[in-house]
Amino acid sequence: MKINYRHIIISISVIGLFSSCNTLEKASTHGFISGYYKLKSENKNIENVYLDVTDDQINVYQEKKGLVDQKQFLNIPLKTTDSLIFDQMIFKKQSLDFDLTSIIFKYRPSVYGLPEQLTTDLNIALYTGWRHDSYEVKSKLSPLGKSYYKINNRGYDFGIFAGPGTTLISPFTTRNNRPDEYNGMIIQGGIAGFIELSMASFGVALGYDYLLSQDRNIWIYNNKPWVGFVVGIALN
Repeated sequence: MKINYRHIIISISVIGLFSSCNTLEKASTHGFISGYYKLKSENKNIENVYLDVTDDQINVYQEKKGLVDQKQFLNIPLKTTDSLIFDQMIFKKQSLDFDLTSIIFKYRPSVYGLPEQLTTDLNIALYTGWRHDSYEVKSKLSPLGKSYYKINNRGYDFGIFAGPGTTLISPFTTRNNRPDEYNGMIIQGGIAGFIELSMASFGVALGYDYLLSQDRNIWIYNNKPWVGFVVGIALN
C-alpha cells in the first residue's frame, strides 16, 4: 500500500484555490444569504419567511402564498447592541448544490485474492445533490451587558458525481498481464454524502472507475466499487 503525498497536496491546493476565490467573491450558497427560508422559533410554529441578510443585520419578512409581505416583522442585529435578547431561532432551507470535488483517497476492497489497496491518485469531479441547511441564531450576552448573536450552520446533502482521474497500471493491478507501469486515465462516478462546513464540504463517496486505455480488460479494478473520503467547494 503506497500513499502518494504529492497528490494529496495537489488536491488540497486545488480545493484551497477555489475556496479562496469564493471567499473573496462572497458568492457561495453555502453561506447564510438572502432568500426564502422556514423559520422555527421556541414560541412559534414553523412559518415561511424571506430574509434580507447583510453584514450588520438580518431583516425577516413573512411569506404567504408565494408573496412577500413588504412590512418587516423582525430585525436581528448581528453587531453588539443594547436591544433585548431574542429567543433562539432556526432558519432552514433546501437547495440544489453544485460542487467541485476531489477524492483524497480511495479504499479498494480485495479482489482476486489480492490485498486491499488505499490509493491517492489525482482526480477531480463535478458533484450535484440536494442540500439541507439549518442556521441556528443564538443570542449571547457580553460581559458589558450588551447582546450579540451567534450563527451556527449545519448542513448535509446527498447526490452524484463524475469526473476524470488517473490510476497506476502495473503488474500488481493487472495480475502480471502488464509487465511495465504507467498512469492510466479513468472516468470515475458514483454517489456521495457530505457534511457542510462554511464553504467547504467533507464526506464519503461510493464509486466506480472506468479505465480509458485498452488495458481495462486486465485491470483488476475496472468497474469495481471503492469507498473514498471526498472534499468539495461550492460552485453556485
